[in-house]
Amino acid sequence: MAGAGAAGFTAQAQSPVSAGQIRFDKVADVVVVGAGASGLPAAIMARDQGASVIVIDANHDIGGHAMLSGGRVPLGGGTSLQKKYNVADSADHVYLDHTNHRNKEFRFGDRDLIRMWSDENAPTFEFLIENGVLFNDAPPTIVNGGTVPRLFVTKPFSDNLNETINGSPGSGLVRHLEASAKAKGVTFLLRHKMTRILREGPSQGRVLGITAQSEGKDLNIQAKRGVIIATGGHTANVEFRRMFDPRLTEEYQSAGEPWTKQMAEGEQAAMEIGAPLWATSNVANERGYQVTKTIHIGCRYGYRNLKWNPKSPLFDRAGASGLTVRDFQDVILVNQIGQRFWNEVDETYDFLNACLGTNGNLGKSAKVNGGGPIWAVFDSDAVQREEWDPRPPNVDMSGWFFSADTIGGLARKIANPYQLAPLPAPSLEETVAKYNSYVDSGKDQDFGKPAPKYKIQTPPFHAAWSTPILHDCLTGLKINRKCQVIDIQGKVIPGLYACGESAGGFALHGLPRVTVFGRVAGREAAQAT
Repeated sequence: MAGAGAAGFTAQAQSPVSAGQIRFDKVADVVVVGAGASGLPAAIMARDQGASVIVIDANHDIGGHAMLSGGRVPLGGGTSLQKKYNVADSADHVYLDHTNHRNKEFRFGDRDLIRMWSDENAPTFEFLIENGVLFNDAPPTIVNGGTVPRLFVTKPFSDNLNETINGSPGSGLVRHLEASAKAKGVTFLLRHKMTRILREGPSQGRVLGITAQSEGKDLNIQAKRGVIIATGGHTANVEFRRMFDPRLTEEYQSAGEPWTKQMAEGEQAAMEIGAPLWATSNVANERGYQVTKTIHIGCRYGYRNLKWNPKSPLFDRAGASGLTVRDFQDVILVNQIGQRFWNEVDETYDFLNACLGTNGNLGKSAKVNGGGPIWAVFDSDAVQREEWDPRPPNVDMSGWFFSADTIGGLARKIANPYQLAPLPAPSLEETVAKYNSYVDSGKDQDFGKPAPKYKIQTPPFHAAWSTPILHDCLTGLKINRKCQVIDIQGKVIPGLYACGESAGGFALHGLPRVTVFGRVAGREAAQAT
C-alpha cells in the first residue's frame, strides 16, 4: 500500500482525443459530475462567478449520500453563528486543531489542503446560509478532536418523505442548495452517468469535457473552463476499495445504500488520463469512519447514524429499519461458524479488526479474504429488555434475520448470500453454553467482556445480521489548493478538478470537508481561462 502522500495507483491511459474530432451534444463553461454536498456548492459557486454550469448525476434525484446524512456541519473560523453564541475562533485555530500531532485522525493529512480548508471554513459556512440552508438554533458543540465549539446541524427540508427520502437533516442542506442552483440557472441532467473524461492529446492536453451515458446512449458534454469530479467516492466498489484494504470484501455494505452507491466512477475516469490517488494510508489509519460498528441489527444497511423509515419511498429497497441495540450486553456476536471472537461491548478499532479478520474457515474454503458475516444472537429475554419488536418492518426476514425455538434450529435456519457455508449447529450450541457459564461466573474468560450479564436461554432465539458497515472514503484523487487534479508527474491536469469524497489528502468525516472543497472547486474552475 502506498504511504501518506504517495502517488498511489494509476489506471491504463486512454487514447488521446482532439477537439475537432468530437461532436459535442451540450456545452457549458463548467461541468460538474455529481449533485451531492460537494457538487451542489461547486455548481452554485461557478454560477456566482458568471460561468454557465451543467450538473450530471447518475441517480434519479439530487443529494447523494448527504441527503441521508445527519446534517452535521462543523465549520469554524469565526462564523456568524459562532459569534452569535460568543464563540471565539479563527482560521489559524481551525488549522491547528486539525494538524495537532495528538489528533490521530488527521495525522496523515496533506497540510496544504488542510490550510486551505481552514481558511475557507467561515466563507463556506456563510455561503451555505446565503444559499438558503437553515441551521438549528442551538449552541455549537465540540467535535473531531477540536478545542472550539463549531458543530451546527441543519434542519430537515420538510416533513414530506418524498422530498427528504428518509427525513434526515442532511435533506435541508442539499434541497436548499438545489433550489438555489436552479434559481441561478444551473442545468441538471439526472440519470446521466459519466463514462469518460475527454482529454486532448498529447498527454499534456487540456480536459475538454466528458462522455455520459443515459438510457443506453452516449452524450458528449463540452466543458470550456473545467470538469469538476464530485462523484462521491468508492465505498461500494469492492475491487477498488480492496486496493487499500484487502479485507473489505463483498459482505460489507455501504452507508447511503440503496439510495446511492459510491462506485468510483470519478476516480477511475481521472486515473485513465493520468491522475493518481493521494494519502492512501488514511484508509488503514485506525481512526475515522472508514468502517463502523452497526447498532441497527437484523437489516442489511445498519449504519449507526442512518435508520430507514418504513414510510420512506425507498423502504422496499432498504428492506428493514433494524433493531437498535442500546446495550451490547444483551447479545453475543458470532462469526460464520458460530464462534464468538471479541468483547461485544467494545467500540474501538480492535473490535472492527476482529470482525474483519474472523472468517472462521482457516483458509479451507474458496473464500479466505474478508471477515464474513457477523451475527448477533440473543433470546426473548433480551427482546424484552431492549423493548424490541422482532418483526417486519423492523427486521428483514429475507436473509438478514432468523428465529427458532432452539439454538441448533437457529443455526440451521441461517441462510444469507454472504454465508458461504451452513453455520454449524454444534458450534453455535457450544458457544452459547460456554457464554452462559461465563454469566454464572461473572467473567468472560475468552474476550474480557465486562461482567457478562445475561444468559441466552429463553426461546425463541434470534440471529440478526450485525456485520460492520462501510462509510467514508478516506482517500481519493490528488489535488492542490485550487482543487485542480494533479497527475502522476506532479503536474496539473488542465481543466480537471475534484472535490468531496472523490478527492484525497484530508480524511475528515462528512459535510465540512466536502462543502468547502466543492465551493473552492467551483470558484477556481469558473475563473480558469
